[in-house]
Amino acid sequence: MSVPDSTPSAPRISAKIRRLVGKAIFRYDMIVPGDRIAVGVSGGKDSLMLLHILKYIKTYSPVKYDLQAVSVDMTNGEWDTSGVRNVCEALGVPLTIVPYAIEHIIDVKNEQSPCSLCANLRRGLLNAAAKKLGCNKLALGHNLDDVVETALMNLLRNGRFRAFQPKLWHDRADMWLIRPMIYLTEHQIQTELDRLGVATSQHCCKYGSDTERSRTKSLIADLNPRFPDIRQCVLHALENHQENDAWTATPRMYFGVHESETATPDSKIE
Repeated sequence: MSVPDSTPSAPRISAKIRRLVGKAIFRYDMIVPGDRIAVGVSGGKDSLMLLHILKYIKTYSPVKYDLQAVSVDMTNGEWDTSGVRNVCEALGVPLTIVPYAIEHIIDVKNEQSPCSLCANLRRGLLNAAAKKLGCNKLALGHNLDDVVETALMNLLRNGRFRAFQPKLWHDRADMWLIRPMIYLTEHQIQTELDRLGVATSQHCCKYGSDTERSRTKSLIADLNPRFPDIRQCVLHALENHQENDAWTATPRMYFGVHESETATPDSKIE
């Protein structure tokens, strides 16, 4: 006689959300049988949605995997983690809290790019905690808006059209990083959480109001009325970039034609 599963179940996720997340997981081979996945949970809408999705998919997917939740307390103990704890308990997902004084470090360093430093510190702490828990993958809640913002920031500030990878291997951490929500917009995520009645409890970062990302988000909002498909167009460009779209320098057949005043006769091609 089989023993019934006493693990708490996740609320039913809408079909469109499941389809878009399933598409990302399938296209980039994010989850395979036997995976032990650590979900980075901040208490914000993205991480809570990701936790609910992966928990719900786990209930019916033929691909069997385990879930752990890991949260970094960047205040080193001042953040009220009860909201995150309650959500994880309701879903039956074990939670590990990692306290670390990230905000204090940023203050002491007087960091000019606090978001970059914070992201690197949190990523390292999440990787270390996931490894300690025996996980082989770390799942983060980046969404389509994050993808588009990152691509535009790289284009406008660095002259490169690129964004973070949906699936990435970290040699130093010995860990796969996956982002199953890259096809979901912030609006879709917030709408689904409202439908499910899930409240967020993320620590409010004092540096988050005036950042390069927030300014890029405002730029996209300004462009959206004229280009309502801007997010899908940027996503399509990232996933369908053709090699012949890039400019390729033409080798010089005859150096003498382009000769400068300082060129020597010996340097010419006969």
